[in-house]
Amino acid sequence: MTAHEPPPSGIPGADGYDAVVLAGGAARRLGGADKPGVRVGGRALLDRVLAACADAGTTVVVAGPRPTARPVIWAHEDPPGGGPVAALDAGLRRTGAAQVVVLSADLPFLDPATVRRLLGALRTSGAEGALLTDTGGRDQPLVAVYRTSALRRELAALALEHGGLTGLPLRRLTGALALTRVSDPVASFDCDTWDDIAAARARIREHGHVLDEWISAAKDELGIDLDVDTGLLLDLARDAAHGVARPAAPLTTFLVGYAAGRAGGGPEEVAEATRKAVALALRWAEEAKADAKTADAEPGAGKAPDSRPDAG
Repeated sequence: MTAHEPPPSGIPGADGYDAVVLAGGAARRLGGADKPGVRVGGRALLDRVLAACADAGTTVVVAGPRPTARPVIWAHEDPPGGGPVAALDAGLRRTGAAQVVVLSADLPFLDPATVRRLLGALRTSGAEGALLTDTGGRDQPLVAVYRTSALRRELAALALEHGGLTGLPLRRLTGALALTRVSDPVASFDCDTWDDIAAARARIREHGHVLDEWISAAKDELGIDLDVDTGLLLDLARDAAHGVARPAAPLTTFLVGYAAGRAGGGPEEVAEATRKAVALALRWAEEAKADAKTADAEPGAGKAPDSRPDAG
């Protein structure tokens, strides 16, 4: 089937795009494992990809339904196992935006900033598609954004030429499009083997990445879609630990979250609650410093008076 079905009634996202994620395939190089469900940094690969395109108006996943961290529309190619071109066609028939982000489900380092870069490249270039290239300069057509009309035009032409889309390689589709390219060896990294999985897991545990990875995973797990200044929260934890006591750090950040939630739960509320808590922690620290100076200048001045009945 190649006829375009009426698009869903969802409103395109802020950048006016829909997303199609291809999550099928036999994963032979993983021994037939359920690749979209393999976890990297505590999150399924599919969920990591869905987080990167979270502001799409409609997100279609071409695969069998499964639990996901974000709501999606499910689709499948007919007949099943028809390959990436047939899968893309099946997903595209459920979209309605003028631009469509097309992704595979095995991209552990894809993030929203990369999706925005691709959308910007497409917008400024006037091309029919913008895709990432990997470390070797190779095109990655499943980490890309395309003009929907161009994809539909070429899919219809291929279906007419070959009597269908089953088994056709992606290069038959993308080779007919005017493309611009964005180099990003990290975001284009995909997990085809268990060695790739191990490398991805090792990278996110590196010092420069682990905190951001943990925060993203925790927000997904808790169902929190909130972009806050984590630097402020880290500064608060440091000030509470140094100015009050080490256990004050986790307890204070919990109380800040609770207070922000009661006040509305947005980034502004988090920032305001954090500001108040930081100011309090700094006042505690200043008092401690003042007391220490007094104790150094006047021996015994920093001691509490002896109030026992027989003290005199």
